Amino acid sequence: MEMDTAHSSRPLAGAAAAAWAACANGVLLVDAGDPGLPILAVNPAFCRLRGSTEAGLIGASALLLGGTDPDNPLAAALRTAAADGATQSLLLRADACAPLCRWTISVAPAASDAPRQLVCVVDDVSELHEQQAMLAHLSTHDALTGLANRALFNERLQAAMAQAQGRAGGVAVLCLALDGFNLVNESLGYVAGDQLLISVAMRVQACMRPQDTLSRHGGNEFVLVLADVADSAQVQAVCEHIVRVIGAPFPVIGQSLHAGCSIGIARYPQDADDGVTLLRYADMALSHARGLGGNQLRFFAAEMNQRTAERAQMEAALRIALIEGQLQLQYQPLADLQQGAICALEALVRWQHPVMGLIPAGRFIPLAEAAGLTIALGHWSLHRAMEDMVAWRTAGLPPVRVAINISPKQFRDAALPQAVADALATSGIAPALLALEITEAALMQDPLASDATLAQLKALGVGLTLDDFGTGYSSLNHLKRFPLDLVKIDCGLTVNIVTGADDAALVKTIISMAHHLGIEVAAEGVETEAQCDFLRRNMCDQIQGWFFSKPCDRDQVASLLAARHALPPHLLRIQKQPRTLLLVDDEQNIVSALKRLLRRDGYQILSANSGQEGLDVLAANEVEVIVSDQRMPGMIGADFLRAAKNLYPDTIRIMLSGYTELQSVTDAVNEGAIFKFLTKPWDDDQLRTHIAEAFRLKEIANDNERLNLELRTANHELAAANRRMEDVLRQKQQQITRDEISLNVARELLQFVPLAVIGLDDEGMVAFVNDAAERMFRQNGAILGNEAQIVLPELFPDGLAPSGSHQVFIDGRCFQVVAHPMGASSQSRGSLLTISVYEETA
Repeated sequence: MEMDTAHSSRPLAGAAAAAWAACANGVLLVDAGDPGLPILAVNPAFCRLRGSTEAGLIGASALLLGGTDPDNPLAAALRTAAADGATQSLLLRADACAPLCRWTISVAPAASDAPRQLVCVVDDVSELHEQQAMLAHLSTHDALTGLANRALFNERLQAAMAQAQGRAGGVAVLCLALDGFNLVNESLGYVAGDQLLISVAMRVQACMRPQDTLSRHGGNEFVLVLADVADSAQVQAVCEHIVRVIGAPFPVIGQSLHAGCSIGIARYPQDADDGVTLLRYADMALSHARGLGGNQLRFFAAEMNQRTAERAQMEAALRIALIEGQLQLQYQPLADLQQGAICALEALVRWQHPVMGLIPAGRFIPLAEAAGLTIALGHWSLHRAMEDMVAWRTAGLPPVRVAINISPKQFRDAALPQAVADALATSGIAPALLALEITEAALMQDPLASDATLAQLKALGVGLTLDDFGTGYSSLNHLKRFPLDLVKIDCGLTVNIVTGADDAALVKTIISMAHHLGIEVAAEGVETEAQCDFLRRNMCDQIQGWFFSKPCDRDQVASLLAARHALPPHLLRIQKQPRTLLLVDDEQNIVSALKRLLRRDGYQILSANSGQEGLDVLAANEVEVIVSDQRMPGMIGADFLRAAKNLYPDTIRIMLSGYTELQSVTDAVNEGAIFKFLTKPWDDDQLRTHIAEAFRLKEIANDNERLNLELRTANHELAAANRRMEDVLRQKQQQITRDEISLNVARELLQFVPLAVIGLDDEGMVAFVNDAAERMFRQNGAILGNEAQIVLPELFPDGLAPSGSHQVFIDGRCFQVVAHPMGASSQSRGSLLTISVYEETA
């Protein structure tokens, strides 16, 4: 820009003046020849930056624009530029309220004899500077919580480790994760989840010292650096304080949320001497803490690293196993307690490793879940089971239902119903021969989605089993809600049903409430005859466990099916017991004499020579009547019969003794341990009569129990039939609703068709008339609901039936009447008439 140096204050002319006024940057000219560096000219942009007028600036010293201090940075830069002609650049904020500006000062080009002038260009960089500061902050901090991010965490960790090395101190790295955070996101939404994370960050930050660092590495995981820590006790105290603080309720979107956290800890220099390894070890410790169920803290230990490495190797080997066919299925049979035969098989996945041998499911199923292989594993199990079922069918073996375990992740896979349908179609196996076992926890992760998935599976015709009932929610409401066919009682309850009153009561309750809903019950983990007998007497439908059969491979299953493997008759739910008598006496000649006397009555007679031997016989045999001596070494008869009553209350107990200790016998009678007391020597006929009476009483009790079981069985079968009927009615109602919707859509569509359409039922009555037909036959009056041949005689000359195609004349015009019979592709009846103008073709 060339200035008029002879009169610098004179306004610029023409284009130069316009450019000077329009320039967005502030510009001023300074007289460099005057020691006071007066301002010669300013443009409007500079006036706006300064908040001053042109008149107020021209003539003033430019040295004062940088502040009242004569040595301010701007004054120094102006003097330097004026003295040696070098361009100067600086950032300047004249005062706290002024914008931040970049000054560029240079000497204006001019003729050699012209006065020297300085050109100052001033840019407002406040907004740019703020944006740069924000970007710099975001590069080191988490956008949601404002905490340090991974980059700043690494920097602070390195600094803390260097400082600790110089002071011979220690550093702790803590990985912290919220327990159940995903449930908050899924149930309340991501806004609530973000609010919770911000609140957690604030609480944890308040627990830390100025030299510590709290960072967020994404999701619900926070990482802390505790600098200058003395020992593990100090670290543990901080962690326990954090757990307590997070345990207090959080107000989130109007609700009170409770959160827990798990913490993993690694220490420098004890565990590792570099930041990357330290963080990895803390994360390993966190995984172990979370595996303990939440709200736990764990310090890193060397064996964790070894287990993690082994886990990684096992995961890689499992992926290879899926490809190379190292997996196999075994089947554990279930026995029907009414018939005794095999009624179903549960498919169990096993891993036959080429080096490690047979690996139990408990070791590799959690690996598959962590590695995301459960869906692939589930598909393999389904197709392999189908192959085995086809092989048994080809061999001519009786059909048996096979149950496949469905993992929670596989159950949430939207492709599961189609995968099951494809497997059934490919194999040709009847859907009723396939059952899917699903845990209650899997169903409750998303109940609405579970409803939809179960409905699709039920529509395929497969069975649905609720697995491991009694270990999780164990909710009656869930049994009512979901369309289940079978409930399996977890083996953790079954193991104590004979010895534990609480577990026995719980199992009875589960059986009863399932039967009231028409659902069958199976008990897992049945290992003894006593457990099986308890379940038989309490109306359980099926048992599974080593008592009936261990898991078998495909060929062993074929052998069991061919041999008709079954439970012994005395363990069936409804059966008539043989008359079994137990004689207990320490004198062998007495036992022999009693056997000779009673054998003629057809009893099955067992004997024992002491109270303890008698209890052993009772444990191994079903006994109805006991005859015991009173005076025996080790355990008197009264104590033996008292123990028999407690363990086997259904037995009838008789004491036969020549020795009478009145008090113990009286107590036993009063407690109900003794039914009859007879003395030695006995009267043969009297003894036989009393024993026969005891058996009659026992058989009456057995008959009552049998009738009760038969009644309960019938009630269960009725409840199951009602449940099936309800399912059918629900499906019919849904179909009716869909049909009504379709009919309404069709009716509405026909109303807008310009062609006249009339619907007739199968008796020739008019059931539907669209608008076009009503207009055509308006003069006929009301035609809906009347016989078509009477109210519409035009359409049926000579009494023609409403079928086929014919021409008619209406008001002098020829129309084509076409009758379309209904029912060819639906359940509709009657016919649909269309009436159109007849156009004769040449």
